[in-house]
Amino acid sequence: MTKIEVEKEGYRIESIVGLHRNHLGEIISFITSEGRVISYRKALLEAESGLLTGIQMQEDGTGNAYLSPAEEESFDHYPVLF
Repeated sequence: MTKIEVEKEGYRIESIVGLHRNHLGEIISFITSEGRVISYRKALLEAESGLLTGIQMQEDGTGNAYLSPAEEESFDHYPVLF
């Protein structure tokens, strides 16, 4: 992915370039194009605010919000970074 140089209300719009998973394989945090490590919850808030590009927020059958890549089925192709 490329670095996004667009700004929204003084904030730079970023993309997801990597992630961290726990021992169960669940995503616990993301790495942005600016090098920030943000929690899953923070990523949900930033995606909802339009500050993250390339991901979309969806709801499961019980109304819980979750993230998915805009152009892929899952985050499996994203590198796991430490």
